[in-house]
Amino acid sequence: MADDQEKTEEPTPKKIEDARKDGNVPKSQDTSSFVTLIIAIGAFLALLPYIKIRMFNLYRFSQSYIGTDMNKNDVHILMITIFKEFALMILPLATIVAISGVLAAVMQFGFLTTTKPLIPDFKKINPIKGLKNLLSMKKFIEGIKIIIKVTLVLILAYYALFSFTKELPSVIFFPIYDQLEWLRDKALILIAIMLMLFLGLALFDLFFVRYNYFKELKMSKQEIKDEYKQMEGDPQVKARIRKVQMEMSKKRMMQDIPSADVVITNPIHFAVAIRYDTERENAPKVVAKGVDHLALKIKEIARDCGIQIIENPPLARELYKKCEIDKIIPEAMYKAVAEVLAFVYQGSKKTRR
Repeated sequence: MADDQEKTEEPTPKKIEDARKDGNVPKSQDTSSFVTLIIAIGAFLALLPYIKIRMFNLYRFSQSYIGTDMNKNDVHILMITIFKEFALMILPLATIVAISGVLAAVMQFGFLTTTKPLIPDFKKINPIKGLKNLLSMKKFIEGIKIIIKVTLVLILAYYALFSFTKELPSVIFFPIYDQLEWLRDKALILIAIMLMLFLGLALFDLFFVRYNYFKELKMSKQEIKDEYKQMEGDPQVKARIRKVQMEMSKKRMMQDIPSADVVITNPIHFAVAIRYDTERENAPKVVAKGVDHLALKIKEIARDCGIQIIENPPLARELYKKCEIDKIIPEAMYKAVAEVLAFVYQGSKKTRR
């Protein structure tokens, strides 16, 4: 019993889908931040010519007011123009960054829309529960991760900058243009180092978050059984339903035996009752069939109703295997069954209905 309660089984697709509906998805914040950062840097570099033009236009417009007397209306126009130009510079970049944040989330767990996390839950403002969450192992691990990330960033930045300072005694003698180029190159090197570090941290966090996510969703054997019962229905209930259906079908079948024209047997194990009503059916029809005990019951009812019983083992076995109750017999068996019916009609002087 204890083994059934241990969460050792991988989560089922339904368990994962239910978690998604609740807004519980494996989202790595470091991965989202890294993707957003990369896209933001790329967008900024791509937008540099555009930003340069807007800045130049703003500078030229502002310069036009130098040496002029400005009234309240001029100040108003200047402020609106500055605000508009900065908005035109920032808005494209901000839009791209916002889209990249959504894209980073979709890359991790697919497209998801749910309003369940927005539903007010007063349990979340429970101070005791909040304190437990604050002191939980999950929060402790998150704190350790932050400390490790900050420490790595500081160490790499320190060693990179320390190596750059060794070149300063010679750099101070460079022309100003060469000094700016040196500063640009070192800045790019530092950015590349930081990006490589952030990439490593993002990948680690991605795998760590997904590992913990699926670990938390693991199920016990009993939970899988309960879920299967909910999806497929209780096997015991389904078995009882099938039993009732079979009993009802058997009862209807027994009620139809008196309408049969003949019962074909093998003679012990199989019995198939055939009816041919020309007014309602285009071909002979199986109204009942059975094996062993049920076959004996069919023959008993047939004898009580005066229905002729014909022994034809090959035909009886073939009819039992290939014919369904209350269905027309297959065309390939018309001839064999017609011969039996003809014999019955001729022997009993019974005419077809």
